[in-house]
Amino acid sequence: MNIHEYQAKALFEKFGVPVPKGAAAKSPAEFASALALLPDAPVVVKSQIHAGGRGKGTFTDGYKGGVKFAKTKADALEYANKMFNNTLVTIQTGPAGRKVQTIYFTHASDIKKEYYLAILLDRVTSRPVIVASTEGGVEIEKVAHDTPEKIFKIVIDPAYGIADFQVRELIAQLGLAGSEAKNAAKLIRNLYTCYWETDAAMIEVNPLITTPTGDVLALDAKVSFDSNALYRHPEIVALRDLNEEDPKEIEASKFSLSYIALDGNIACLVNGAGLAMSTMDIIKHYGGSPANFLDVGGGASKDQVVAAFKIILGDPNVKGIFVNIFGGIMDCNVIATGIVEAVKEVGLKLPLVVRLEGNNVAAGKATLASSGLALVSGDTMADAAQKIVKLVA
Repeated sequence: MNIHEYQAKALFEKFGVPVPKGAAAKSPAEFASALALLPDAPVVVKSQIHAGGRGKGTFTDGYKGGVKFAKTKADALEYANKMFNNTLVTIQTGPAGRKVQTIYFTHASDIKKEYYLAILLDRVTSRPVIVASTEGGVEIEKVAHDTPEKIFKIVIDPAYGIADFQVRELIAQLGLAGSEAKNAAKLIRNLYTCYWETDAAMIEVNPLITTPTGDVLALDAKVSFDSNALYRHPEIVALRDLNEEDPKEIEASKFSLSYIALDGNIACLVNGAGLAMSTMDIIKHYGGSPANFLDVGGGASKDQVVAAFKIILGDPNVKGIFVNIFGGIMDCNVIATGIVEAVKEVGLKLPLVVRLEGNNVAAGKATLASSGLALVSGDTMADAAQKIVKLVA
């Protein structure tokens, strides 16, 4: 689950991570009162969407920049009115963009130098890792490509936490000294505590800045959380912004389905993440394009299968459906019964190819065969993939 920058900074403050003073507004009526909370000094106006590249983005009406520096509060008010309810397109949103429904005003900081700092899970070592660079304020992917030697990592033992020697190593590699080093060390420790205690999947600060007075501040903040741990954090769940999520993905979460929309036209309904990835791969291999990742899990019920079909059909790009089930824990006949009920309920007119294998497969195939539905059976995964690709061509 992702949260907005203004929410992430409020979370940082709870853990003692210093950020510039800011205030968010969710309507033009709130702009003036939000600005009144800030000093009479230059202001940065920030569009709040769940995507990076806001500063270089362009709104669909041609207005450029989702992050603006305003010399006065009057300028800030003008920029905010142009951004609000406008759709911002960035390198991460795709061409559809995201509608800006919250504006964040923040005090403009004097910047001495910019750095990059992130904490995330290193899947190779299964441990938290801090990634840092002296090249902040730009895309970390560009730094990794052009100057990889300027990125360094520190792997943390989760049983012990971040050690003092690791903090000192990090400070030295960033080239900080004096009051900057002291302030940065405190920030790093508190940021790690925030990461650990909130079950965050990733915390990214880009840029982390030093100021001429020796302060170290998180100028930006991007935080995502491990969805599997959210049951422990109702206060974080309350920060969820459904306006930033695909309605189909929201609906899928209600039925404990793992769904991610893609840009193809062949919908996939599969049990198991590994099989779902393989299904998408084999569709691509035979010249098709998957419309989604949809994992109904190892023990889906008939109701979940019906819900999955309805979610799939909510995508107007879908021209055909490929159901690929391997029954281990899953009973193939449960899936087959769900398919029959779903097709009858939604009045499916799109091509449907079904491949069943594994637990109680004979009963499942018999249920499909006796249903009278116009569906196509696939003997193997490859056979079924070729059939659905041909049907939607």
